[in-house]
Amino acid sequence: MAGGLEPHLAALRRELGGPAVLSVLVALIAVAITFLLWRFVQGRKSSRKAVLLLGLCDAGKTLLFARLLSGRYRDTQTSITDSSAVYRLSQDKSTNVTLIDLPGHESLRLQFLERFKAAARAIVFVVDSVAFQREVKDVAEFLYQVLVDGTVLRNAPALLIACNKQDVTMAKSAKLIQQQLEKELNTLRVTRSAAPTSLDGSATGGPAQLGKKGKDFDFSQLPMKVEFVECSARGSKGEEGEADLEALQKWLVKVA
Repeated sequence: MAGGLEPHLAALRRELGGPAVLSVLVALIAVAITFLLWRFVQGRKSSRKAVLLLGLCDAGKTLLFARLLSGRYRDTQTSITDSSAVYRLSQDKSTNVTLIDLPGHESLRLQFLERFKAAARAIVFVVDSVAFQREVKDVAEFLYQVLVDGTVLRNAPALLIACNKQDVTMAKSAKLIQQQLEKELNTLRVTRSAAPTSLDGSATGGPAQLGKKGKDFDFSQLPMKVEFVECSARGSKGEEGEADLEALQKWLVKVA
Protein backbone atom coordinates (compact mmCIF):
# COMPACT_ATOMS: atom_id res chain seq x y z
CA MET A 1 0.00 0.00 0.00
CA ALA A 2 2.74 2.42 1.06
CA GLY A 3 4.78 1.48 -1.97
CA GLY A 4 1.84 2.33 -4.24
CA LEU A 5 1.57 5.87 -2.78
CA GLU A 6 5.26 6.68 -3.11
CA PRO A 7 5.17 7.64 -6.83
CA HIS A 8 2.27 10.03 -6.15
CA LEU A 9 4.06 11.66 -3.21
CA ALA A 10 7.22 12.05 -5.28
CA ALA A 11 5.22 13.68 -8.08
CA LEU A 12 3.63 16.07 -5.57
CA ARG A 13 7.02 17.04 -4.18
CA ARG A 14 8.32 17.71 -7.68
CA GLU A 15 5.26 19.84 -8.45
CA LEU A 16 5.71 21.94 -5.33
CA GLY A 17 9.34 22.47 -6.22
CA GLY A 18 8.57 23.48 -9.78
CA PRO A 19 9.22 26.92 -11.27
CA ALA A 20 5.55 27.95 -11.22
CA VAL A 21 5.23 27.54 -7.46
CA LEU A 22 8.60 29.18 -6.83
CA SER A 23 7.47 32.18 -8.87
CA VAL A 24 4.33 32.49 -6.77
CA LEU A 25 6.33 32.23 -3.55
CA VAL A 26 8.78 34.90 -4.71
CA ALA A 27 5.89 37.18 -5.68
CA LEU A 28 4.22 36.70 -2.29
CA ILE A 29 7.46 37.45 -0.46
CA ALA A 30 7.98 40.59 -2.56
CA VAL A 31 4.44 41.80 -1.77
CA ALA A 32 4.98 41.13 1.95
CA ILE A 33 8.27 43.06 1.98
CA THR A 34 6.71 45.98 0.06
CA PHE A 35 3.81 46.12 2.52
CA LEU A 36 6.14 46.08 5.52
CA LEU A 37 8.27 48.86 4.03
CA TRP A 38 5.15 50.93 3.31
CA ARG A 39 3.96 50.49 6.91
CA PHE A 40 7.40 51.47 8.17
CA VAL A 41 7.51 54.64 6.04
CA GLN A 42 3.94 55.59 6.96
CA GLY A 43 4.71 55.01 10.62
CA ARG A 44 7.73 57.29 10.47
CA LYS A 45 5.74 59.95 8.63
CA SER A 46 2.84 59.85 11.09
CA SER A 47 5.29 60.29 13.96
CA ARG A 48 6.50 63.55 12.42
CA LYS A 49 3.89 66.16 13.34
CA ALA A 50 5.90 69.40 13.20
CA VAL A 51 5.59 72.13 10.58
CA LEU A 52 8.72 74.29 10.71
CA LEU A 53 8.55 77.99 9.84
CA LEU A 54 11.91 79.01 8.38
CA GLY A 55 13.24 82.14 6.72
CA LEU A 56 15.50 85.15 7.14
CA CYS A 57 15.02 87.80 9.81
CA ASP A 58 12.08 90.15 9.12
CA ALA A 59 10.48 87.79 6.60
CA GLY A 60 7.34 87.82 8.74
CA LYS A 61 7.49 84.30 10.23
CA THR A 62 6.48 85.27 13.76
CA LEU A 63 3.51 87.38 12.69
CA LEU A 64 2.44 84.59 10.35
CA PHE A 65 2.75 82.16 13.28
CA ALA A 66 0.56 84.40 15.46
CA ARG A 67 -2.02 84.95 12.72
CA LEU A 68 -2.41 81.22 12.09
CA LEU A 69 -2.97 80.52 15.78
CA SER A 70 -5.18 83.43 16.83
CA GLY A 71 -6.13 85.30 13.67
CA ARG A 72 -5.12 88.54 15.36
CA TYR A 73 -2.36 91.00 14.52
CA ARG A 74 0.39 91.59 17.06
CA ASP A 75 3.65 93.47 17.07
CA THR A 76 6.66 91.18 16.82
CA GLN A 77 10.41 91.41 17.24
CA THR A 78 13.33 89.36 16.04
CA SER A 79 13.18 85.91 17.64
CA ILE A 80 16.17 84.48 19.46
CA THR A 81 14.52 81.18 20.33
CA ASP A 82 11.83 78.88 18.97
CA SER A 83 8.09 79.16 19.60
CA SER A 84 5.71 76.23 19.20
CA ALA A 85 1.98 75.61 19.47
CA VAL A 86 -0.62 73.11 18.33
CA TYR A 87 -2.48 74.27 15.22
CA ARG A 88 -5.91 72.71 14.73
CA LEU A 89 -7.14 72.58 11.17
CA SER A 90 -10.36 74.50 10.63
CA GLN A 91 -11.98 71.77 8.52
CA ASP A 92 -11.23 68.99 10.98
CA LYS A 93 -10.67 69.94 14.61
CA SER A 94 -9.47 66.42 15.42
CA THR A 95 -6.49 66.85 13.07
CA ASN A 96 -3.62 69.04 14.17
CA VAL A 97 0.04 69.77 13.60
CA THR A 98 2.63 71.48 15.74
CA LEU A 99 3.77 74.80 14.31
CA ILE A 100 7.34 75.69 15.26
CA ASP A 101 8.64 79.18 14.49
CA LEU A 102 12.45 79.09 14.29
CA PRO A 103 14.76 82.11 14.59
CA GLY A 104 15.94 83.58 11.29
CA HIS A 105 19.13 85.19 12.53
CA GLU A 106 22.18 83.91 10.68
CA SER A 107 23.96 82.84 13.87
CA LEU A 108 20.96 80.84 15.14
CA ARG A 109 18.92 79.43 12.26
CA LEU A 110 21.02 76.35 11.43
CA GLN A 111 21.41 75.51 15.11
CA PHE A 112 17.62 75.43 15.57
CA LEU A 113 17.06 73.63 12.27
CA GLU A 114 19.41 70.90 13.50
CA ARG A 115 17.32 70.55 16.65
CA PHE A 116 13.93 70.19 14.96
CA LYS A 117 14.53 68.88 11.43
CA ALA A 118 13.97 65.19 12.28
CA ALA A 119 10.44 65.99 13.52
CA ALA A 120 9.44 67.96 10.42
CA ARG A 121 6.40 66.71 8.57
CA ALA A 122 6.50 69.85 6.44
CA ILE A 123 8.49 73.07 6.08
CA VAL A 124 7.19 76.55 5.36
CA PHE A 125 10.02 78.72 4.08
CA VAL A 126 8.88 82.34 4.41
CA VAL A 127 10.23 84.92 1.97
CA ASP A 128 9.94 88.71 2.22
CA SER A 129 8.53 89.44 -1.24
CA VAL A 130 9.29 93.16 -0.90
CA ALA A 131 12.96 92.82 0.06
CA PHE A 132 13.51 89.73 -2.09
CA GLN A 133 15.47 91.40 -4.87
CA ARG A 134 18.19 92.61 -2.51
CA GLU A 135 18.08 89.52 -0.27
CA VAL A 136 17.90 86.87 -2.99
CA LYS A 137 21.45 85.59 -2.44
CA ASP A 138 20.95 85.26 1.33
CA VAL A 139 17.56 83.59 0.84
CA ALA A 140 19.02 81.12 -1.65
CA GLU A 141 21.99 80.40 0.62
CA PHE A 142 19.76 79.47 3.56
CA LEU A 143 17.38 77.47 1.37
CA TYR A 144 20.33 75.62 -0.15
CA GLN A 145 21.56 74.65 3.32
CA VAL A 146 18.10 73.27 4.13
CA LEU A 147 17.72 71.35 0.87
CA VAL A 148 21.09 69.55 1.00
CA ASP A 149 20.71 68.51 4.63
CA GLY A 150 20.86 64.73 4.88
CA THR A 151 17.88 64.38 7.24
CA VAL A 152 15.71 66.66 5.11
CA LEU A 153 16.62 64.76 1.95
CA ARG A 154 15.94 61.41 3.59
CA ASN A 155 12.56 62.36 5.15
CA ALA A 156 11.52 64.59 2.21
CA PRO A 157 9.01 66.76 4.13
CA ALA A 158 6.60 68.77 1.97
CA LEU A 159 8.02 72.22 1.29
CA LEU A 160 6.08 75.46 0.83
CA ILE A 161 7.74 78.71 -0.21
CA ALA A 162 5.43 81.32 1.30
CA CYS A 163 5.92 84.62 -0.55
CA ASN A 164 4.86 86.98 2.24
CA LYS A 165 3.98 90.72 2.34
CA GLN A 166 1.94 90.61 -0.85
CA ASP A 167 -0.12 93.51 0.52
CA VAL A 168 2.76 95.85 -0.43
CA THR A 169 2.71 97.24 -3.98
CA MET A 170 6.40 96.50 -4.63
CA ALA A 171 6.12 92.83 -3.65
CA LYS A 172 7.55 90.34 -6.16
CA SER A 173 5.27 87.61 -7.47
CA ALA A 174 5.62 83.96 -6.50
CA LYS A 175 6.48 83.09 -10.10
CA LEU A 176 9.36 85.57 -10.24
CA ILE A 177 10.62 84.45 -6.82
CA GLN A 178 10.61 80.83 -7.97
CA GLN A 179 12.54 81.67 -11.14
CA GLN A 180 15.14 83.73 -9.30
CA LEU A 181 15.59 81.11 -6.58
CA GLU A 182 16.10 78.35 -9.13
CA LYS A 183 18.73 80.49 -10.85
CA GLU A 184 20.57 81.28 -7.62
CA LEU A 185 20.38 77.70 -6.34
CA ASN A 186 21.80 76.48 -9.63
CA THR A 187 24.72 78.89 -9.23
CA LEU A 188 25.28 77.74 -5.66
CA ARG A 189 25.17 74.11 -6.73
CA VAL A 190 27.86 74.69 -9.35
CA THR A 191 30.18 76.50 -6.96
CA ARG A 192 29.63 74.09 -4.06
CA SER A 193 30.03 70.98 -6.21
CA ALA A 194 33.61 72.00 -6.93
CA ALA A 195 34.54 70.30 -3.65
CA PRO A 196 38.20 70.25 -2.60
CA THR A 197 40.04 67.00 -3.21
CA SER A 198 42.63 65.21 -1.13
CA LEU A 199 46.21 64.54 -2.25
CA ASP A 200 45.22 61.20 -3.78
CA GLY A 201 42.54 62.92 -5.88
CA SER A 202 39.50 61.63 -3.99
CA ALA A 203 36.76 63.99 -2.86
CA THR A 204 36.92 65.06 0.78
CA GLY A 205 33.15 64.95 1.11
CA GLY A 206 30.53 67.64 1.51
CA PRO A 207 26.81 68.29 1.17
CA ALA A 208 24.63 66.18 -1.06
CA GLN A 209 24.18 67.05 -4.72
CA LEU A 210 21.23 69.37 -5.26
CA GLY A 211 18.96 68.33 -8.12
CA LYS A 212 20.02 66.34 -11.17
CA LYS A 213 23.60 66.39 -12.32
CA GLY A 214 24.11 67.86 -15.79
CA LYS A 215 20.79 69.76 -15.77
CA ASP A 216 19.95 73.29 -14.69
CA PHE A 217 18.30 73.14 -11.29
CA ASP A 218 14.56 73.39 -10.83
CA PHE A 219 12.43 72.48 -7.82
CA SER A 220 10.80 69.50 -9.56
CA GLN A 221 14.14 67.64 -9.23
CA LEU A 222 13.89 67.47 -5.43
CA PRO A 223 12.64 64.37 -3.56
CA MET A 224 9.98 66.42 -1.75
CA LYS A 225 7.00 68.19 -3.28
CA VAL A 226 7.63 71.95 -3.48
CA GLU A 227 4.90 74.55 -3.88
CA PHE A 228 4.79 78.35 -3.94
CA VAL A 229 2.00 80.55 -2.59
CA GLU A 230 1.48 84.28 -2.20
CA CYS A 231 0.31 85.46 1.21
CA SER A 232 0.23 88.40 3.59
CA ALA A 233 0.48 87.96 7.35
CA ARG A 234 -0.25 91.67 7.81
CA GLY A 235 -3.18 91.84 5.39
CA SER A 236 -4.24 94.57 2.98
CA LYS A 237 -5.94 96.58 5.74
CA GLY A 238 -3.01 96.46 8.13
CA GLU A 239 -3.40 95.84 11.84
CA GLU A 240 -7.19 96.15 11.83
CA GLY A 241 -7.79 93.81 8.89
CA GLU A 242 -7.52 90.08 8.35
CA ALA A 243 -4.44 88.30 7.07
CA ASP A 244 -4.41 86.78 3.58
CA LEU A 245 -3.38 83.24 4.45
CA GLU A 246 -6.02 81.17 2.67
CA ALA A 247 -3.58 79.44 0.29
CA LEU A 248 -1.24 78.61 3.18
CA GLN A 249 -4.08 77.24 5.30
CA LYS A 250 -5.28 75.02 2.44
CA TRP A 251 -1.74 73.67 2.06
CA LEU A 252 -1.54 72.89 5.78
CA VAL A 253 -4.77 70.89 5.51
CA LYS A 254 -3.28 68.96 2.60
CA VAL A 255 -0.04 68.01 4.35
CA ALA A 256 -1.46 67.32 7.83
